[in-house]
Amino acid sequence: MSSSITCLNSPRTNVSWWREGRSQPGSAGRNRSVGEAWGRSELVRAETRGAVLVVTLDRPEKRNAINEEMTCALDAIFNRAERDDAVRAYVLAARGDVFCAGTDLITGAGPHTSAGGQYGLVRRARTKPLIVAVDGPALGGGFELVLSADMVVASRRAWFALPETTRGRVPAAGGLHRAPDRLPRNLAIEMMLTNARLGADRARAVGLVNRLAAPGEALSMAMELAMETCRSSPEAVTHVLGGVRVIDEVTEATGWAVTSAAKLAMLDSPDHAEGDAAFIEHRLPAWTPPETSA
Repeated sequence: MSSSITCLNSPRTNVSWWREGRSQPGSAGRNRSVGEAWGRSELVRAETRGAVLVVTLDRPEKRNAINEEMTCALDAIFNRAERDDAVRAYVLAARGDVFCAGTDLITGAGPHTSAGGQYGLVRRARTKPLIVAVDGPALGGGFELVLSADMVVASRRAWFALPETTRGRVPAAGGLHRAPDRLPRNLAIEMMLTNARLGADRARAVGLVNRLAAPGEALSMAMELAMETCRSSPEAVTHVLGGVRVIDEVTEATGWAVTSAAKLAMLDSPDHAEGDAAFIEHRLPAWTPPETSA
């Protein structure tokens, strides 16, 4: 089982005021409707736009790959937001040409958080809807962030992939069980075994994407969808999300158990080390031939 943390003092990031529910220093008297800033991490930005909290991954030079600082920032933001009755919905977006490339394979994403699991988000029991605005590739853990959301808005330049097996890994942030649940099973298996890309148009056709936007318009369309949810009863929304979560409990529990076993098995495999080395050295991996019976 993976260890979990509460990110009390993440290196390079001061996020303690989020966790304690205090206002950002210097933000007193600001009008929430014009965008209250929620953080001081340089890699994850958050602000309220009316009743919607917009969280933006902001590490474009690293394809928004998640490191420990970002995990702790996301955890702190959503911990605070779940306690804030003025926030009615969430939109997760990203700056740059890539939505998210998943875990930073050089530094790692840090331990799982106690409230959110991987990236501080993918196993979080939220009471408010999360909409992702995908305006570029979402691969590996980036796609698993998408799979953790309640609704998906994607632009036509977005695409999705699960390349872990090409790196000696398995999808470990929910993709192993959520991809076959959200997509046709054979399509999900193809993506996991071959690193096949799923384009936005096909993702819309198979039901993964709720709304399709023009390039550059995913965030504005996601905001429109979020504001639509804000017109519904907040208590009813909470019960709907909670009910769906209860319905999914058996599948989720089995999925996480299977994922944990597969991940542990690969950690002991020489293919795991070879996949990391090949990635760092920018070369094709040389896999260990599987053992065969005599």
